[in-house]
Amino acid sequence: MRSKLVTVRKVLSRVVAALAATLVVSLLLPVAPASAHGQLATSTPLKGTVVREPLTQLALYFTEKPASNAHFAISGPNGSRVDNGWSYGEPKRLDKPVTEYFMVNGVFEPRLYHTGFPAMVTVAHWPAKGRYTASYLSVASDGEAVRGEVTFDYQGPGTAAPAGWSAPTAGPDPALLAQAEGEGSTNSGASGSAVAPTGAPADDPAGARQEQSGGGFPAWLVPALIVVVVSAIVLVAARRRPAARGASTSDRRAAGAAGRGGAASRKAANPTRKTGNRAGGPARRGRR
Repeated sequence: MRSKLVTVRKVLSRVVAALAATLVVSLLLPVAPASAHGQLATSTPLKGTVVREPLTQLALYFTEKPASNAHFAISGPNGSRVDNGWSYGEPKRLDKPVTEYFMVNGVFEPRLYHTGFPAMVTVAHWPAKGRYTASYLSVASDGEAVRGEVTFDYQGPGTAAPAGWSAPTAGPDPALLAQAEGEGSTNSGASGSAVAPTGAPADDPAGARQEQSGGGFPAWLVPALIVVVVSAIVLVAARRRPAARGASTSDRRAAGAAGRGGAASRKAANPTRKTGNRAGGPARRGRR
């Protein structure tokens, strides 16, 4: 009985500890997934893939058109750049829609983006096999910085650089850097999610096809539910423990009483056997 109680207590303590940890994490992290506006949706080639043919251009698809002064660069295995400018491409429908979050009246609302807007980055040449990195920096229409990189492995034949071409060394436009370092306008949320002005949705990206899904949910809902669940488990555990202790105490008392009763009966039986032995002693001697 005692071992069962110990096992139950251990299980309850582990459950309470796990729920408490979940509560702490949920309070520290934002309720809605943080995703910047105008993020990268897909690319050609995809990140982490192997390219075996010398492409003339790389395509980076975003959920809105990149800024006109956006910066793109492609670096080869030895770190030297092989990009030769970029241009806008033809938008295409995404195979998998991208979800971005906007805050409206204090509530995060998800929106699905089904169209990708490409930046076509020209590749001057492929000097060697190995890992290549395509990096990008832009600013979304709501002022959020859009930056990242796509790495892939090139295993195709090497190609020569165009006549008179030299590797670019220019960095991002100073105005672009100032906007990116400012991390967006005053409409940006503290969680890093893309947000719209309070009471109105964000301006639609040019040509973007958006589908707004169901309404959002209050940010406090998930932590509140977790607190309720943890409190209920603690209360149930607290009610069960006294009953189990009382049963255990009564069992021990009953077992002790039974032990004392058995000892008394054994003591009562022993004198009878001793008396019989004494009475039988002289009779046996008389026979002799």
